[in-house]
Amino acid sequence: MFLTRTRPRRSILTLVACALLGVLATACTPTAGSSQPGRRGEGAVVGVRTTSTQRLAIQRQVDLAGTLMSPDQARVSSEAAGIVRQVLVEIGREVRAGDPLVKLEPKELTLALARAESALRQTRAQLGMHGPLDANDTPPPDEEIASVKNAMASRDDARASAERAHSLASRGILSAVDLQTAETRAKVGEAAYQSAVDTVRGQKALLQDRRAAYDLAVKKLNDAVVRAPISGVIADRPVQVGEFIGERTPVATIVQVNPLKLRTGVQERYAGVIAPGQPVEFRVESFGDTVFHGKVAYVGPSLDQTMRTFTVEALVDNQDRRLKPGFFAKGVIFTKKDEGVLAVPDSAVSTLAGVSSVYVVIDGKVTQQTVALGVRQGDLWEILDGLKGTETLAASRLNELATGVSVGPETASPGGGGAGRRGGRTGERGRGTGRSGQRGQDGPGGREP
Repeated sequence: MFLTRTRPRRSILTLVACALLGVLATACTPTAGSSQPGRRGEGAVVGVRTTSTQRLAIQRQVDLAGTLMSPDQARVSSEAAGIVRQVLVEIGREVRAGDPLVKLEPKELTLALARAESALRQTRAQLGMHGPLDANDTPPPDEEIASVKNAMASRDDARASAERAHSLASRGILSAVDLQTAETRAKVGEAAYQSAVDTVRGQKALLQDRRAAYDLAVKKLNDAVVRAPISGVIADRPVQVGEFIGERTPVATIVQVNPLKLRTGVQERYAGVIAPGQPVEFRVESFGDTVFHGKVAYVGPSLDQTMRTFTVEALVDNQDRRLKPGFFAKGVIFTKKDEGVLAVPDSAVSTLAGVSSVYVVIDGKVTQQTVALGVRQGDLWEILDGLKGTETLAASRLNELATGVSVGPETASPGGGGAGRRGGRTGERGRGTGRSGQRGQDGPGGREP
């Protein structure tokens, strides 16, 4: 009895288990023509849009970030000492070269000028010079000066008397004492003449000294009005009316604001492509998306050993005075323009795990081809390596493609087109490849390879 009851139970359980296993096996085993989610079977044909490679011109550019500076700045000091009587400028006022900035009390300087003028006139009179003080200070020859003429006449008279005395003494008419007296007078006359010439020469040297003192006094009086040495804008004005200032005391700071100079550091790998005359575009935070322009003027000859950059300075026109020294600027330097660059549409590029690839269509089948991307311009990507330029590429449903998959024309079926690409949108590929649409060498307009 026991055996006949247990055997049927085991047979029923066995049959139920086998039936369940058969159902699961049927569900898990793919049939011909079926496909798993996101994968195509070997016999399926994927409908895709196709596109071809293109050629375009790319303007190469290099990023810059720097500071606007004044190309010329003057800290103006007073060359004369005195009390400040007038301050003619304020901070922010624009001045031109030669405009008065500060006026000092001129009374003391005027008296010093009068004293120097008197001394100069005295020396000129002693030399027989009677023209205006601003005339030529070349003195007359020694023989034409009155004191020398007088000494010369006395010398000649003494010489003549000595000659007559010698003649009379030879004939026994003149005594020896008188002859000796005549010879002595001749010697005295010669010495007096030489003394007069030496005095005149000393007066000529004194004339130069007093002329210099007079000119200095004139300059000091003119320095009582401190003038702008350059054109620009007043950045500082530290003096006040009524205070006494000494020589070399700063009275104002002038900065030149047109043009301005944009100074930046450029990486050493671009040393061979940056040259004077290249155009520059940049923006500053104060004016949002307003684009300002300039030109490279100076390129540094050496590298900064710490930052591995070299200095580049661009001159920027600032006629409207909107830009100010000290603004931080970000922009690009346009270097060269490459023609006929190989490019493909963004829709044909798939990026997965930082690797970019395209799907080349050959005889109805696709082959996955890895490519090196350059810069993005609009909806086109520059191809640095991986394509020849004659290929036909798949441009839709890239996430369903793999090497060897058969493709055909895309049909307008629900869910048929516009399938997402691997790795997300290509516009986000910068996270994996480092070739995002950055401005400058990696942004629209090109990048220096």
